[in-house]
Amino acid sequence: MAARGRCPECGSQALVEDAHYAQQQLVCAACGCVLAEGLLTTTYTDEEHLREVAYSQSTGQKEQLSRCLQRGIRRVQDLCKVLQLPAAFEETAVSYFQRALQLPAFHLVSLEKKELLGGCCVFVTCRQHRWPLTMGTVCSLLYARQELFAGVFLSLQRELGLSVPALGLAELVTTHLSSFRLLQPSASVPAPFLEDRAKLLARTLAVVELASETWLVTGRHPMPVVTAAAFLAWQSLRPGPRLSCPLARFCRLAGVDLPPPAHLRLKELLEILLGMASQLPWLRGFALDKRTVVKHLGDLLQHRLFLLKNAFSQLDGEEQQDTAPGQGSLGQGSPSSPPLAQEGCPSAGKRQRGGTLRPLLPPCLIHPRKRPCPAAPSAPDSATTGDEPISDSEIEQYLRSPEEIRAFRKAKAW
Repeated sequence: MAARGRCPECGSQALVEDAHYAQQQLVCAACGCVLAEGLLTTTYTDEEHLREVAYSQSTGQKEQLSRCLQRGIRRVQDLCKVLQLPAAFEETAVSYFQRALQLPAFHLVSLEKKELLGGCCVFVTCRQHRWPLTMGTVCSLLYARQELFAGVFLSLQRELGLSVPALGLAELVTTHLSSFRLLQPSASVPAPFLEDRAKLLARTLAVVELASETWLVTGRHPMPVVTAAAFLAWQSLRPGPRLSCPLARFCRLAGVDLPPPAHLRLKELLEILLGMASQLPWLRGFALDKRTVVKHLGDLLQHRLFLLKNAFSQLDGEEQQDTAPGQGSLGQGSPSSPPLAQEGCPSAGKRQRGGTLRPLLPPCLIHPRKRPCPAAPSAPDSATTGDEPISDSEIEQYLRSPEEIRAFRKAKAW
């Protein structure tokens, strides 16, 4: 049906009324421009109350997402696909991102922080579902600095009031070992160095539990301990060709960073193992050292509780009573010669054959840090009593009212 008027786009007079899904529209036949549209109802409630809704409103045109929100949601979805997370995780992370962008705290932040906000939402979701994911993994995928990512993560947690549980040591071990290149055949990894994922994970978890029971984890960063435990577990599963491989090469072949304190944690673990090996009857005939003790790691872990009980002591009251005053020998914990200060064991002592037990204590008690001595107190005659005279330069700090200040200046001028 032809209509009068001209099209504002092309100037044509070929305007027709077209019924589009039972809705009358005025359309230009030359260019297809929609000049006017009718009204339609979208729900049964609107039809019952004879309410009509415009077509542009019925399609939700006014609810289109902003470009920043669209990019953020797409980034969250891509990150979930890369990490192979379940669909429920993706929905939760997207909802956190949408809630965060509605808060004023994230409106005026930099573009870099807004890009990290999606990664923080994924990180929070994984932590809440006990999914093993570390902050370093997310930062490596987003090419972000961990300090900046941690700041955005804390802001998100504070603004949304989220409860984020800490990542357990077992989950951390699982996540760290999942990125090892030694678990998959590769041209850069020799065949004797390849290892089964399940065997390496089980042995590493056992070594980490041993480190936790011997105070090697308390108050320390867990990654050096996990790296050293994974290295010992990997060597013990096939010690023949692997004992000659150093820790640095192991990390390089595995494709992970070598934390600087990992060598110290490895030394401490080996000393613990040597102390436990001295209690195994079938190993007393061998001259074990820090290199060969790794061959017997499976036996040491299997009898871990018995060996720790026999090789180390907690230095309880009964042992202190057995030592007579002034007759304490090395390793008996006498007041005159503390064993921890004389021996160099970092976390525990070994039971010497025919000797006595030495205590199993945290490293901070065995090697305490030397702190500067506090200044000596002043003599009693020079102590502050409160009756000292106040100098002219300090008296203004004790005056409060303007009248007192004017009176003081007047008296000073007089």
